[in-house]
Amino acid sequence: MSELATTTNLTRLVLPVRGMTCASCAAHVEKALRRLPGVSSVTVNMATETVTVEYDAEQTAIRELVEAIHEAGYQVPVETETFAVQGMTCASCVKHVERALQRVPGIVSVTVNLATERATVTKWPGTCTFDDLRRAVEEEGYGFAYVPAETEETVDRERRQELRILKRRVVVSATVGLFVLLASMNMIPWLGGWSDQARFLLLFAVTTPALIWAGSPIYLAAWNAARHRTANMNTLIAIGTMAAYLYSVIATFAPGFFARGGFEIHVYYDTAIMIIALILFGRYLEARAKGETSAAIKKLMGLRPSTARVRRGAQEIEIPIDAVVPGDVVVVRPGDRIPVDGVVQEGYSSVDESMLTGESLPVEKTPGSRVYAGTINKTGSFTFTATAVGKETTLARIVQLVQEAQGSRAPIQRFADRVAAVFVPIVIGIAVTAFAVWSLVGPPPALTYALLSFIAVLIIACPCALGLATPTAIMVGTGRGAEHGILIRNAEALETLYRVDTIVLDKTGTLTMGTPLVTDVVSQDMSEDEVIRLAASVERRSEHPLAQALVTYAERKALTLEEPTDFAATPGLGVRGRVAGTSVMIGSWRAVKDQAVHVDGLAQAAESLAAAGKTPAAVVIDGEVKGIVAIADTVRPEAKEAIAVLHKAGLEVVMMTGDNRQAAQAIAAQLGIDRVLAEVLPDQKAAEIKRLQAEGKRVAMVGDGINDAPALAQADVGIAIGTGTDVAMETAQVTLMSGDLRGVVKAIRLSRATMRIIYQNLFWAFAYNVALIPVAAGVLYPVFARLGGVPPALTIIFGQKGLLHPVLAAAAMAMSSVSVVFNSLRLRRLPLE
Repeated sequence: MSELATTTNLTRLVLPVRGMTCASCAAHVEKALRRLPGVSSVTVNMATETVTVEYDAEQTAIRELVEAIHEAGYQVPVETETFAVQGMTCASCVKHVERALQRVPGIVSVTVNLATERATVTKWPGTCTFDDLRRAVEEEGYGFAYVPAETEETVDRERRQELRILKRRVVVSATVGLFVLLASMNMIPWLGGWSDQARFLLLFAVTTPALIWAGSPIYLAAWNAARHRTANMNTLIAIGTMAAYLYSVIATFAPGFFARGGFEIHVYYDTAIMIIALILFGRYLEARAKGETSAAIKKLMGLRPSTARVRRGAQEIEIPIDAVVPGDVVVVRPGDRIPVDGVVQEGYSSVDESMLTGESLPVEKTPGSRVYAGTINKTGSFTFTATAVGKETTLARIVQLVQEAQGSRAPIQRFADRVAAVFVPIVIGIAVTAFAVWSLVGPPPALTYALLSFIAVLIIACPCALGLATPTAIMVGTGRGAEHGILIRNAEALETLYRVDTIVLDKTGTLTMGTPLVTDVVSQDMSEDEVIRLAASVERRSEHPLAQALVTYAERKALTLEEPTDFAATPGLGVRGRVAGTSVMIGSWRAVKDQAVHVDGLAQAAESLAAAGKTPAAVVIDGEVKGIVAIADTVRPEAKEAIAVLHKAGLEVVMMTGDNRQAAQAIAAQLGIDRVLAEVLPDQKAAEIKRLQAEGKRVAMVGDGINDAPALAQADVGIAIGTGTDVAMETAQVTLMSGDLRGVVKAIRLSRATMRIIYQNLFWAFAYNVALIPVAAGVLYPVFARLGGVPPALTIIFGQKGLLHPVLAAAAMAMSSVSVVFNSLRLRRLPLE
């Protein structure tokens, strides 16, 4: 699926691209798009077969982007949308609707059927939405209705069909290849009496149709690349197999050509067809494995039910999920999957939200609670008002975030991209050089050995492994994270998190439960209840968690609160106001002790409470401190365990808080935290992060994602920890959908495992090509010559002369890219608990 998003001056478009088979293809697509005016950035992802383009829509149209891709020899498939058009009565109506739809930007063709009252449009991906189409229809005076969305089964049908066709090509080419191989080696009894010429003719007749049909996708792709003056992996395979095939054809129909030159008359039909069979088999395994890399996305998309039960008037009706609109009253029964986001209206139940947050325990839902699409109702029945539908639901945003992450490019991939851009021309140069050297100085039959080395070099080279090394691991890793409630914004964040050596944890809501309670009240010259009443009357206007704790405490004591006047709040310091003419100020002890007139009697109490890890807030009445209210937040039960694991992973843990140093040190000692940054005001947090970075540290900041936004943005990696809904996906590079601090440990463990897989993949991709291309060219020939010949155990691989057979080269090449994908799939079994 494609996506279109607009930022300041730039439009971001994700297009599916068909026909890319290796890293060279990706480089060609990127180069073609970068030539267009207004294109700012291009990211090609082979694993997802998409290209992400950021461009100025005023300078370049989507059509021009698509045409550039087509001219480079690749295809952008059109999308088809079908919907109902109501109110058409004649052919003129059909024409009106068709003309209206054709005016919508991005439409390729329109078909309107009066009998079925359906319109089908084909469009370039990402160009227009259902809302654009609906608007065009309704502005002509006709009605518009959704057709139920396609199921996941329908979406996957095309890919499954491609796999079936590929499998048939593999079976046919392998069957023919095995027969031709056995026949070439005189291992078929009934061919024993045939002459070489007759046997060659039979092999030609059997091989030719199989080679043309099974290899047609490769040859067509190579031809398209040649027409556009580019080269890719298909070019290498096509040249190699055609060289073997054409050599064999000449040997079959014009054997005198080789006899006159004193060359050995031999055919390599088996080499040509077996190479195609092995290459296609590798692609088949790769396609299946690549399908598994997106299993997490499919699982998330499969969470959305296809219909919803809504209350319309006095009736309950079942409608397609795409027809639900904000404000609809949705009815949910036990066992139902919730279709859209909303707020519970009536009823009680518990809901399993583990698919979004990773938390296994069901969440109780009562009137006023929020519910989310894709979660499962467990016990009771309830109704809720839809607040977010379609792409606005939390589930849809998660899917979009994961898709964007899977399509992003890690910085480590840039070197592989640079190599891939020149890989194919270099390989062709090596193959031609090997052919020339063997032809000129090789032992007899020199032409045969030259041909075999030429083919082997072309076939064994694998730019595909280079192109898949990073994106497949990113896809599986980000998908695995999503399954555990860890949303990673892009590949760069994943790579940066791997390099982090310092974790900064915001105290409130991260290390603690975020629900502070009043624990102590100390007063002088005024009763405790009066101190609480006046303080709570002012604090009721504040949204700070400590203020809410004070108000809750006063309400529990049944104190009568009054409406304050002249209310003012100073971030990090406190609030002030007037209650029935009395001036009241509540703030941190540090902020008010220097301003107050009479503090001596309470200073010792404040220090004592702070030493116990509590936060003392001073209550100043008419300029004098009349009381201290101690407030404490409960430490998360998993916090100590999580910090211990972070230490074990070699990370320095820093706590940042606005609390006084004594209180902060008490909590740090309780949790085993290395370093404390105390008395830090909200607007100072980013500066503290910058200070740590100036010390040479690579910092990850963990906060609530809203109050800590500047610090999250300043950190090398910002990690927003929340409840699964109140998280700031826009600010942080990593979002933890649950409030469990162990999610930070899981995210770091995931990043390290993913980067380890990427390094393994890249090492294999480079080592494979660096080591085996020279072997295919015949560099081992002089080595074996000095040893007196090829050791018997190695003759099955290198023959008698130390040359790698092209069929074995094809097998190695096919397995190289498959091994990279399967190595990435190991992340699916990574234990994060």
